[in-house]
Amino acid sequence: MRLLAWKTLLPLTLVVMGAGVLTGYATEEPPPPLAARDGFGKSGTGDEPPQDPAATAPASDGRAYTPRRTEENARIGAIFEKDDTGNHFCTASVVQSPGRNMLVTAAHCAFDPDTGKPVDGLVFAPDYRDGKEPTGLWKVRKVFVDHRWAASDDEDLDVAFLTLDSKDGKQIQDVLGGNTLGIDRGFDNEVKVTGYPSSRNTPISCQNRTTKYSGTQMRIQCDDFAGGTSGSPWLADYDPKSQTGTVIGVLGGHLGGGDEDDVSYAAYFDDDIAALYRRAQDGD
Repeated sequence: MRLLAWKTLLPLTLVVMGAGVLTGYATEEPPPPLAARDGFGKSGTGDEPPQDPAATAPASDGRAYTPRRTEENARIGAIFEKDDTGNHFCTASVVQSPGRNMLVTAAHCAFDPDTGKPVDGLVFAPDYRDGKEPTGLWKVRKVFVDHRWAASDDEDLDVAFLTLDSKDGKQIQDVLGGNTLGIDRGFDNEVKVTGYPSSRNTPISCQNRTTKYSGTQMRIQCDDFAGGTSGSPWLADYDPKSQTGTVIGVLGGHLGGGDEDDVSYAAYFDDDIAALYRRAQDGD
């Protein structure tokens, strides 16, 4: 098991602007290389057995259900490579940025450590259901990951920000809105997790409280979050009036998000993730 770095964390929620500096982590030994689409953690290959959560509304904490089409859910979507003719293998969601064109997902969804480069030709299908994309496919222009994740797959940095090309003269945030990014929100939060298992063509959602797995990782009990759900946003404090929530984590981190369908992980959003967020804004 890898040695995780422990940090002193201060409670704060913010949308981060400006420039930042990245600092290092110590690791016991580097893990074996990962491939973005090889089924690592909860990235999907499309080979998983079918799943079909029966509920269409939340039944109880920790139980998966099929969410309704809402403005809140519309800014979450499936990630494909090149187009939607293949399998979707990860999940991403829109976060607010000055360029109004940014997604957040897991780093192992978007960066191939074998080549040391971002995965080519990624596209995002927000609100994807049964082969239909209400706002079409959005092409990924740039991928931003922490250089330490790119070098050693540091599970505490399994987060990526993606910027998208415009579509019909509009940015994705103009069309769908975006959530804020929550930094240092603590380990105990009520969240809604929504993602796209590769075995389904509709999303699943789950509501539950997060717990502390380590000083740098969060954990949640949620049924049926299998391959394809890597990158799923952990959304807190959704306000129906402003139609905005706060993403405090994305499914990934420890074991790429977990090796059990009913238990998932997320790297804690701390100063390193805030710095990456700033770098993505500055580099857009």
